[in-house]
Amino acid sequence: MRRVLVVLNSPTSSMGRLEHWLPEAGLDPVLTPGPELPDSLDGFGGVVLLGGGFMPDDDAGHPFLARERALTEHALAYGVPLLGLCLGGQLLAHVTGGGVTARSGETERGMCALRVLPDAADDPVFGDLPGAPDGPLWMIENHEDSVTALPPSATLLVTSDVCRTQAFRVGEAAWGLQFHPEARPERIATWDEAALSEQGIDRAVLAEAALVHAAENEAQSRALVQAWANVVHAGAK
Repeated sequence: MRRVLVVLNSPTSSMGRLEHWLPEAGLDPVLTPGPELPDSLDGFGGVVLLGGGFMPDDDAGHPFLARERALTEHALAYGVPLLGLCLGGQLLAHVTGGGVTARSGETERGMCALRVLPDAADDPVFGDLPGAPDGPLWMIENHEDSVTALPPSATLLVTSDVCRTQAFRVGEAAWGLQFHPEARPERIATWDEAALSEQGIDRAVLAEAALVHAAENEAQSRALVQAWANVVHAGAK
């Protein structure tokens, strides 16, 4: 099986559904905490950057980010397929000349309805997801920072009324996502209840609402991960 580096940016994050979906897709995920990142991607057929509650250039608080950005540049230079999720997508945008804004006003929590754009029609990952583009893409969101300027070379693939940059591609094999296909809707019930309450959000209501579209979310998320895995396999030599 092709080995894939999975970067754990925060101890409160997890691979979630990727723990099972990547092996089912013929990939061997190597979960690696940020401080333990390798110097290169040698031996890896792909890389997944997970989320975290900080900015992609917060080197003072998270010194490993410099190495993560270097690995991202390596992936782009050598065509190693990359999938950036939330912070991971923001880091890809930062590395490729986009803009990421802290507390941008585009805050999203819970299950959100997104729009797949016409430019995604021929995209290897977003071109053939169940229910899209005619219906919404149902994905879990949990962020207050966002990509507010698309990288100059990027193609915008998914958007929403609340947050414009939901998914984009840079080059042929690097995708940045603001949402969390790896997250199970049930996990919302474990989010910080006090923090949500301070934002005027009732966690129980948020969790219950997410379950309404759980089936669509799972089917679309699984298809997305499988499609990205196909890109990894296609790049195998």
